[in-house]
Amino acid sequence: MISIMCVDGPRLLKKRHGEHAVKEVAMAKFPWKTTLTASVLLAATGYAFAQMSSDGPMGMHGRMQQGGMMDRMHQQMMQRDGMGDHSMMHGAQVGVTGTPTMPGQDAFGTIQEIVQILQADPKTDWSKVNIEALRQHLIDMNEVTLHAATTQRDVDNGIEIKVTGEGRTLEAIKRMVPAHVNELREIGWNAKSDELPNGVILTVIASETQPLTKLKALGFMGIMVQGSHHQKHHLMMATGQFVH
Repeated sequence: MISIMCVDGPRLLKKRHGEHAVKEVAMAKFPWKTTLTASVLLAATGYAFAQMSSDGPMGMHGRMQQGGMMDRMHQQMMQRDGMGDHSMMHGAQVGVTGTPTMPGQDAFGTIQEIVQILQADPKTDWSKVNIEALRQHLIDMNEVTLHAATTQRDVDNGIEIKVTGEGRTLEAIKRMVPAHVNELREIGWNAKSDELPNGVILTVIASETQPLTKLKALGFMGIMVQGSHHQKHHLMMATGQFVH
């Protein structure tokens, strides 16, 4: 235990009050990591002195070794503290100066990409460009993907899916599903569509390349996303070359 005798209390208190104010100003300028480092070192130093007084010469030798280790830890912490501050500053600069890349909505981003392609092509014939046609098709895709109701059942070596809806969704189903069946046939699928009053029946028969287990797992939307014609057709729609 260490005791401190107080001599000339009023002057010492006044002096300490002044020192306390100076320390408050100085501490306000220190980064919190530095303050934490100093607190850890002070606590460790007090613990080392207590152990030296109780352990004798051999204990002092051990504490001296610990002191060397503490110095190395202090240097590593200070280096890490400086690097951390630099990384934080660099990250803040990136956040301030960086440019967002997400368009915020998938149909918006699709149209934006097509427009950028058209603007970058000096051969674009703007008299034939029809971005509104592409927008209407993207609305169809949204309706079929999110709002169409489906009922799937097994048929002889295949699956049959009833795709139904109302209003704008029904219109989208009758435009998209039969058109997609034609694309499936071109890439080797055995598929057909039949019209219903409130939708379409999509039938797909299994084959060596498209086994029944796979068809059941894919279901309606898994089958609808087959092929890579969608992206090509989007550009063709925008340039007036393709009507869905």
